[in-house]
Amino acid sequence: MQEISNAVRHYILEEFLPGENPNELTDSTPLVTGGILDSIATLKLVSFLEERFRIELAPHETDADHLDTIALITELVHSKVS
Repeated sequence: MQEISNAVRHYILEEFLPGENPNELTDSTPLVTGGILDSIATLKLVSFLEERFRIELAPHETDADHLDTIALITELVHSKVS
């Protein structure tokens, strides 16, 4: 699961938080409710997850309940690839 978490963290830092201190993005940092991910950024993240991990997310899995933190995203992806 660490590989998933690291890949997601790297993607978010590169795409949505360039130049930010990587240590400030923790597994529990709120991404959607914290304003880091808007609707377009969320779609980009979903596309990345589906391509990178060869999974398919259902529409109900693309909301803040599933994508608000790196920990939640990691759990979701892990449940799909297992």
